[in-house]
Amino acid sequence: MSFLVEENPAKHRFEILVDDALAGFTAYVPRGEVLVFTHTEVDDRFQGKGVGAALIRATLDQIRERGGRVVPKCPFMAAFIERHPEYADLVVHES
Repeated sequence: MSFLVEENPAKHRFEILVDDALAGFTAYVPRGEVLVFTHTEVDDRFQGKGVGAALIRATLDQIRERGGRVVPKCPFMAAFIERHPEYADLVVHES
């Protein structure tokens, strides 16, 4: 299985392709350099295969590369960051 994660700015989401098929996405609301992530979804055919984790990891890596920050309102992303504290520095806490 080959994974490719790309941002789709027109739809305000990062998408993961598995062997060239859309397998899932994580949606956001842009607030300047901060992206507020609201929902992550993985197609049923790809559940339990690490696709969701690969999507979140690659999304966070791309955001880090461009100097962005995140607000993980999506429970899946929040749980991923909690399990992988190396991404905690990307989190902005809303007041």
